[in-house]
Amino acid sequence: MFMDGYCILDSAASSSDAYWLLLRVLALVPLWHYLLLAAFILFSFIYNFLELHFLQDLFSGFPGSPVALSYNASSQIYHGVVSNCKILHGKYFATPWLCSPHLQTLFVNYFGRPPSLKYTRQLFRTADGGTIALDWLSSSDVSGGAPHGDDVASEDESIPIVVIIPGLTSDSSSQYVKHLAYYTAKRGWKVVVFGGVSITSNFSYNAGWTEDVRTVINYLHKEKSKAPLFVVGTSIGANILVKYLGEDGENIPVAGAVAVCSPWDLLVRDRYIRRGRMQKLYDKALAFGLQDYAKLHQSHFSRNANWEGILKSFSVRDFDDHATRVVGKYESVDTYYRRCSSSIYVKSVAVPLLCISALDDPICTTEAIPWDECKANKNIVVATVKHGGHLAFFEGITASQLWWVRAVNEFLGVLHSGNYMHKQKKNSKSSIALDSSIDHGPYVNVTEDGTVAALNNGPTTDM
Repeated sequence: MFMDGYCILDSAASSSDAYWLLLRVLALVPLWHYLLLAAFILFSFIYNFLELHFLQDLFSGFPGSPVALSYNASSQIYHGVVSNCKILHGKYFATPWLCSPHLQTLFVNYFGRPPSLKYTRQLFRTADGGTIALDWLSSSDVSGGAPHGDDVASEDESIPIVVIIPGLTSDSSSQYVKHLAYYTAKRGWKVVVFGGVSITSNFSYNAGWTEDVRTVINYLHKEKSKAPLFVVGTSIGANILVKYLGEDGENIPVAGAVAVCSPWDLLVRDRYIRRGRMQKLYDKALAFGLQDYAKLHQSHFSRNANWEGILKSFSVRDFDDHATRVVGKYESVDTYYRRCSSSIYVKSVAVPLLCISALDDPICTTEAIPWDECKANKNIVVATVKHGGHLAFFEGITASQLWWVRAVNEFLGVLHSGNYMHKQKKNSKSSIALDSSIDHGPYVNVTEDGTVAALNNGPTTDM
């Protein structure tokens, strides 16, 4: 027993001495070695957390991301239009210092480096009492020409008009929208953006509400019948666009369209944005943005939704549960997501449609893209690149341009110059009573700081 106890004590003492010797050896290592190790661990964590790809690009010589195209083999839209688009058959070279989907997405929302521009705002009301704002921009606005005043589209009546439907909590003042509006107007076309105004009816914007888009498109077609109408939707705006195209099918006055970074399936997107660590941060940020939007229209939401629940919302789903589904009269949030997802309308799209997405989009996952349905429709071409983030796709060392903006303008330009634009059926009847559903309102100037000033010669209507 004594010997056994002695052996045990001797073993414990030896173990203690070994640890002591190890600590003494570690103490001999210079402090800067530990700092270097800590820096390496921190760098590795940040590199993976932000999904950086700079080292991969560096070691491979910055090869760029080839554009992958998915389309029906017998698609005339591909063979007659997309095949002539050099940008869609090239590569996307991401800005080296924005080598992360999260850096790209944050930069486009908070910096963006948009061109300087000033819209002219047109206001009018719909039949249900809602107010729609259209922010106009023409080539004279970006070329230094004289302002066009109340005659927003008074030049050549055949000049194409591009309607932009922004994403969630976005409007004409958003950085990426300014990029698109500026460079589209610079090529000589007219641009009109759905702007943000006070809610004046019992309905409010949601991911599946297509009535406002339909009303505006039909109004523009009636007023500017000689001008081809193109529509570009971004993020949730892209979902609304595709849903609208699918709902109306052939009976639609849209010549062509582009959907950029669409969520496609809102239920899949909801699961995705609540899954990853970074996605949860985006979810909270979007929820706070929706809360700010609700506070601007407190009288509407406090009357038609659960105001206390809105203030306690920490995710988009929470907000949709307390506000969107209640105002839209959906039984549940999942019901709202299912019914408003554009993916179920893809098969009925009869308009040339280009869909652009980044495979690393941190908000709208490519898991939701209805690949088979899109490929089965001869009017749809899906273009994806490996990097780009959400609505960003910055390119060049200075990050002064968005790749997708160039791709959109090239596609619409080629489509307009050919014989593949969609034409509405002559014998079809519009489901919207134009004269009763929309009232002309005044044109106003919208400055950089958001100040609105009415123009003297604009048409006037009681608002």
